[in-house]
Amino acid sequence: MPVRLALVGMVLLVVLAGGAIAWWQGTRDRSEAETPAAQSSSKPVSSAPVVEVEGSPTVDRIQARGTVVIGVKSDQPGLGMQNPSDGTYSGFDIEIARIVASGLGLDDNRTVYQNVASAERERALGEGTVDFYVGTYTITEERKKRVGFAGPYLTGGQSLLVRRGEPAITGLDTLRGKKVCSVLGSTSLAKVLELNATEPENVVGLGSYAECVDQLLGGEVDAVTTDDAILKGYAASDPGALQVVGEPFDEVRYGIGLAHNDKPLRDKVNELLQAALDDGRWQAAYNRTLGPSGSTSPPPVIDRY
Repeated sequence: MPVRLALVGMVLLVVLAGGAIAWWQGTRDRSEAETPAAQSSSKPVSSAPVVEVEGSPTVDRIQARGTVVIGVKSDQPGLGMQNPSDGTYSGFDIEIARIVASGLGLDDNRTVYQNVASAERERALGEGTVDFYVGTYTITEERKKRVGFAGPYLTGGQSLLVRRGEPAITGLDTLRGKKVCSVLGSTSLAKVLELNATEPENVVGLGSYAECVDQLLGGEVDAVTTDDAILKGYAASDPGALQVVGEPFDEVRYGIGLAHNDKPLRDKVNELLQAALDDGRWQAAYNRTLGPSGSTSPPPVIDRY
């Protein structure tokens, strides 16, 4: 009897062990079958090499990482705008960023756009958080002491946005008695006061350009003023209701921000911008994004230094 019980126990042990092995094997097979699908990207990743730019620490970093990180803005219609539903970016600044990334050998699948506030641009470039920055970044001699600039890729100046068909406002000299809005504390607001373009009580400062545009559409102010590129973006987003009028009354040049001492990359980016100007890609990008505003812009002249 003890021998029979021992034999039964051994048989049961073998059966249980066999079941455990089968369960483990099945689990492993399912895991191996699922792992590639879980890790694979929804978009194919290019393996094309990044262009060599000798002496550029930024390009060395891009090569090591395999992707380029571009600082942009996400709230400027026609320039740099992020779609809240799918996270994609569009606008003239984004088109320029793509031209540069492509010229360095990086397609959309290896390009990361990172929203960087204006106040954080120089820190992000200095610390290498972004590889370069394309976001209505005005070139000034003071800023050149801290960052490098390629370009300009777009030029213009402070201008006026009005309701389409507005007959009374055609330029700076027609603003007397009109309410003019810009962002509180901005140089654009200060410029209107400095030029005595309208009465001080008619100068309205709000928290954002979007708020100014809302008040313009609602008839609470008569014009919005800032850089014409920003105004063109709003006009392009609603061309039936808005238009940019008059000649710019100062000069603005937008550049691509780079690490301060990375001259090899600055020279390369200038080369890529010039190629886009020469072969029509710059104009095509402008036509797709800011062109619907009805306002033109002369091709910029690259400033190499």
